[in-house]
Amino acid sequence: MMRNVTVAATQMACTWDLDSNVARAEHLVRQASAKGANIILIQELFEAPYFCKDQDPKHFKLAQPFKDNPLLARMSQLAKELKVVLPVSFFERANRAYFNSLAVIDADGTIMDLYRKSHIPDGHGYQEKYYFSPGDTGFKVWNTQFGVIGVGICWDQWFPEAARAMALMGAELLFYPTAIGSEPQDASIDSSGHWQRTMQGHSAANCIPVIASNRIGKEDGDTCAITFYGSSFITGGDGGMIATANRTDETILTTTFDLDKLNEIRTAWGLFRDRRPHLYSALNTLDGLTKE
Repeated sequence: MMRNVTVAATQMACTWDLDSNVARAEHLVRQASAKGANIILIQELFEAPYFCKDQDPKHFKLAQPFKDNPLLARMSQLAKELKVVLPVSFFERANRAYFNSLAVIDADGTIMDLYRKSHIPDGHGYQEKYYFSPGDTGFKVWNTQFGVIGVGICWDQWFPEAARAMALMGAELLFYPTAIGSEPQDASIDSSGHWQRTMQGHSAANCIPVIASNRIGKEDGDTCAITFYGSSFITGGDGGMIATANRTDETILTTTFDLDKLNEIRTAWGLFRDRRPHLYSALNTLDGLTKE
């Protein structure tokens, strides 16, 4: 028995022409579908430039509710037309709260459950705590027409606990939409290799492919600029790189996986059989000693 699924990672540049950004994302999805992709990943918050470079209250106007969201409605129609699964990142307004959120749209156009980004960064050029509350949904997996997928959002990808949780919940593929690039406070820092290796570790430790999409291009803010370094990629179930994009070009990467074969390998390795959760109590603390 084989369950072959083709995944795609995309990367593109964004401008303040919001309609153009969405149209560009749709174009990439159509191209990926034409290449045979069943599940297609678009980068984090692709509807606009990465506005978290600055603390500016005007950017809250970009947020939309989950229900009757125009971006999700458009992507739902696209998914149904092409019969593809689309994890869609968006800026969510929920009454008085704001979240960095994602909805998975199934291949029949169904807008599935909502995930809200759990880990919220705060640093030079990446001032997300000004805009987003920490997610309250917990980690999730989605049973789509092309397999069970887990999705984390950008900063979530640095935490092995998130990947392991989704793997334990049954994820067969892990997806990470991203917006990361230069560090405005120190131009000598290039985290691209570190960024890739961290997710390769999640892949290897869980015997699950990882698909990551990052944005490209230089974006100017009021107080700083960031050059996003692309480098989107797809790993195999052993953490090895299968496909990688460069730092500057709009790109579509595709790879086909046999999910049943991956499950066979994952089971044989015994990584989940040999876990000892009762020894991991330190993970439920902040300091490794004191329970909350």
